[in-house]
Amino acid sequence: MKQKTSVTLSGDILAGIDRLAGSSHSRSAFIERVLRGYLRHRQRAEVQKQDLRRLNRAAKQLNAEVADVIEYQAPEE
Repeated sequence: MKQKTSVTLSGDILAGIDRLAGSSHSRSAFIERVLRGYLRHRQRAEVQKQDLRRLNRAAKQLNAEVADVIEYQAPEE
């Protein structure tokens, strides 16, 4: 369900919206499409950030294990 809201935008922003939306789309439809894309982008960025944290945690553990194995393999002097 759509809800009506009021947003105040500068004239140059409205002109840009009108130019990009063209005559086939309303300002509202254009703004909604742009905001949906932005929200999807932010959500993906957050998921990627969480994935990177998990990968870095796993990498630290694996690096510690590899260092331990290498220490056992090093020839005694």
